[in-house]
Amino acid sequence: QEQLVESGGGSVQAGGSLRLSCAASRSRYSGNCLAWFRQAPGKEREGVAVVSPSGLSKSYADSVKGRFTISRDNAKNMVYLEMNRLKPEDTAMYFCASAPRYSLQTTDFTYWGQGTQVTVSS
Repeated sequence: QEQLVESGGGSVQAGGSLRLSCAASRSRYSGNCLAWFRQAPGKEREGVAVVSPSGLSKSYADSVKGRFTISRDNAKNMVYLEMNRLKPEDTAMYFCASAPRYSLQTTDFTYWGQGTQVTVSS
């Protein structure tokens, strides 16, 4: 089945950490860039981090630089988002997405997971 499935969300206090995981079907994974996006209530979906097919190139939104790390395991068709020093403003639904293009623009991504909720309390 062609899909992206996120996991690892939850509730955490400010300053805490979470690790999100995304399992991808082979067609959604191989040769594609993989990215994490997030959407808070009442706000537009925004790009958080993207990793190239080789895993060597990574880009981050300014709001998460130095706190979040994206990685991929090409042997397992998995992509991860390690989130440290979480802030209340990081609260959102987090989505995994794949596309051939290296981008953090939602319009460049066709394939999306269902999302996993992250809630950070102050």
